[in-house]
Amino acid sequence: MRRALILLATVALGGCDLAPHYIRPASPVPAQLPSGGTYPQLTDAPTTAPADVVWHDFFTDPRLRSLIDLALANNRDLRIAVANVAQARAQFASARANLFPTVSANAGATFERQSQEAIFPGEPRRINAYQVDAGISSWEIDLFGRLRNQSKEAFQTYLANEDARNAAQVLLISEVASAWLTLASDQDMLKVAKATTAADLQTFELTKTKFRVGSASELDVRQAQTGYDAARGQVASETALVAQDINALQLLTGAPPPVDTLPDGLPAAGATLANLPVGLNSDVLLRRPDISEAEHRLRAANADIGAARAAFFPQISLTATLGTLSGSLSGLFGGGNGTWTVAPQGTVPIFDFGKNAANLRYSKASRDLAVAQYEKAIQTGFKEVADALAQRGTIRAQIEAQTSLEGAAAAALRLSDLRYRTGSDQFLTVLDAQRTLYSAQQSLISVRLTEQSNMVELYRSLGGGLK
Repeated sequence: MRRALILLATVALGGCDLAPHYIRPASPVPAQLPSGGTYPQLTDAPTTAPADVVWHDFFTDPRLRSLIDLALANNRDLRIAVANVAQARAQFASARANLFPTVSANAGATFERQSQEAIFPGEPRRINAYQVDAGISSWEIDLFGRLRNQSKEAFQTYLANEDARNAAQVLLISEVASAWLTLASDQDMLKVAKATTAADLQTFELTKTKFRVGSASELDVRQAQTGYDAARGQVASETALVAQDINALQLLTGAPPPVDTLPDGLPAAGATLANLPVGLNSDVLLRRPDISEAEHRLRAANADIGAARAAFFPQISLTATLGTLSGSLSGLFGGGNGTWTVAPQGTVPIFDFGKNAANLRYSKASRDLAVAQYEKAIQTGFKEVADALAQRGTIRAQIEAQTSLEGAAAAALRLSDLRYRTGSDQFLTVLDAQRTLYSAQQSLISVRLTEQSNMVELYRSLGGGLK
């Protein structure tokens, strides 16, 4: 019997596989990332792939690194992703266990006393029976790969959930960095708003003094007041934005961010590496965990087709026991008391009203859906990287233009203020110059935020942040 079980196990584990041969779909994007012109010039062979740049090395500001560590330890979305991985791992273990027989042992005793009138002379009136046996019950012999493909599907689903967890980490790191930089830019905006308010207040007081001595009109006073009131309102608005930015960070980190991890404005040298090594080949996108997740789900759908095909073929199961039976406990393991049973069973589908055919069509449709999702993930990744590179290729020109614009606006304000004080120009010119300078300062801060956030986005879109 032992040899028979070994033979059956060998047949079951080495049966045919009806799943289609997996071939990775062709990439639906250009073979090369965009380079030159609007985009920065890329190198053919980067020394280190962006996905291999450790995030602790990529983010250079120690305050930001501490905040990311806090988020990785406490963020609830990441904990949900980790729990999903644990669930998928357990489901794979359960599906894999179905390939092997479940061996169980049983022990029992029966004590019976028969009626005197129901037995023949000489037969015992009291009957005792002791029995011990071990065996397998309804073990499916997987000749056509149904259980093996279900196990493969569960395994690929587990790997997909693992990649989903990795994608959640990459996204979390980029979100924390972006929120931190947004807070820093809003702090700079608040500083500019306060400085503008102070300057507008000084102008307002000076204009009122000139009005009292008759060298300025009431219109000049009202115009100065509008500038001052607008600046005060902007201070209140920026103060609220800073508080909301801190609340956003608290949600991402899962705990109140320590004061020493918060910025005090955009870092002059940036919070990340100045550049990332980027090669020309678009195969770098395959390092993204979301694309890897989509491919694992495609492999799972492919295995599901094999399980659906196997449902058309006979299912063979085996029940077998090996034990001993005796009328006395002392003779339970005596010679000649051994028992065994073997009960193979086969089930052949004959007519199921198209159920198996519908399941197979569903599996094939699910595979087609997974192919489209995989290709869409690659296309999305290519667009995100291309967009980040396009912004990277033009951001320096924007910084230079906005810096020059701020300098020119500041000079224009000084000249218009001087002309107004000497009576050579109207106060409206000064007010326009103040508004132009304030707008230029805000725009420069926004462009600096875009520059630093762009590096974070480029790092994320290239799959960085996992290590």
